[in-house]
Amino acid sequence: MSTLRIDKLAATQLVREPYEYVVVPGFLPAAALSTVVANYPPLKAGSYPHDEVELTPALRALIAEMDGPEFERAVAMKFNVDLSDKPKMYSLRGYCRPTDGKIHTDSKDKIITVLLYLNDGWQQPGGRLRLLKTGDSLKDFAAEVPPDNGTLLVFKRSENSWHGHESFEGVRRSIQMNWMTSEGSKGFHKLRHQISARVKKLLAA
Repeated sequence: MSTLRIDKLAATQLVREPYEYVVVPGFLPAAALSTVVANYPPLKAGSYPHDEVELTPALRALIAEMDGPEFERAVAMKFNVDLSDKPKMYSLRGYCRPTDGKIHTDSKDKIITVLLYLNDGWQQPGGRLRLLKTGDSLKDFAAEVPPDNGTLLVFKRSENSWHGHESFEGVRRSIQMNWMTSEGSKGFHKLRHQISARVKKLLAA
């Protein structure tokens, strides 16, 4: 039985300016969100490859569903892009540093970026992802996405897919998924995240 509200993704209109994106609140229903959050791994700051983290059954099942053909089909249709032979990369975040959230577009070897937010109602002014009109200021934004309540954000990477958020420090859980241009680019990012994660473990020991 499907947990993800792929029907809501299909019914949500694609926004084309300042770049292509879609925001789907409640993509992960409240009951499923509570189950995932209850035993989410206690990650330090940074991004961790999913296969470097001890996943709970609920989190493993969620990632498996995101990895399935139904979700891929829905994203491919929404953005009119062929993803059938493109490798996927998954990473987890659990803690935000004050220095996180700087303005960027994502790297050129990412085709589509998916963010699924795994937090309860977000009351903080910081940490809300802003989809920006330019790369010059966090104040000049087209949309602001609270990272809560199972909200899904998907955007097509481009030279102007600027995004970032105001400073926040604390727990901020999310799954990031990317369709990549090649296995080589996927491997490069995975290695970088692995090294970063191991350094953090050593520093925390």
